[in-house]
Amino acid sequence: MKETLISLREVTKTYGSGQAAFQALKGVSFDIAEGEFVAVMGPSGSGKSTVMNILGCLDVPTSGEYLFLGEHVELLNRDERALLRRHCLGFVFQGFNLLARTTALENVELPLLYRGLPLAERHAQAKAALALVGLTGWEHHTPAELSGGQQQRVAIARAIVTRPALLLADEPTGNLDSERSAEIMQLLTGLNQEHGITVLMVTHEPDMAAYASRTLRFVDGLIGHDTAYVGAD
Repeated sequence: MKETLISLREVTKTYGSGQAAFQALKGVSFDIAEGEFVAVMGPSGSGKSTVMNILGCLDVPTSGEYLFLGEHVELLNRDERALLRRHCLGFVFQGFNLLARTTALENVELPLLYRGLPLAERHAQAKAALALVGLTGWEHHTPAELSGGQQQRVAIARAIVTRPALLLADEPTGNLDSERSAEIMQLLTGLNQEHGITVLMVTHEPDMAAYASRTLRFVDGLIGHDTAYVGAD
């Protein structure tokens, strides 16, 4: 029986106040077990980005509970949420967000630098992460010397170099063509199935969501559908 990684219980999020108030989430509840690959879908304004920001400790709910491995995240202060982000979460975005003048290896090392790891240990872990995403031999290339797909692989290596419990991917194929998109999705699937990394991915594309084992579809601040695919664990 896999342990529950995330639990949301009647989570709401309201922006603004009075007549200008907008309720982005209207009482969302779901659990995610360790090792799941979940796609989050929905039209603009449906609440999917809001829930991902809450899960990533970039925002806090207005009401309700958010438990991460049993810890009540909604009760943590800003510094405690930052520590949870640093030690337990990895982020991949549509824009690769790589430092332009630094090598692939140096980009991947950044989260380890923030942790204060010694140089030799940072190098070793960053090289291992780059190898995991198929970029052995590309360690000393800058982003300008890499294709879009390779840049996203560097971004994924940077996200997993700390061995996070949860990888949050926000439109990770949005800037890629169909062939590179398929490569990135196969990579994420492999990290999930072979290395047990829990993945939550926001996407507008049904073809990309099909790689996941479960889809949460948001509509007007609520979950409209929660679909697990046949054969998924």
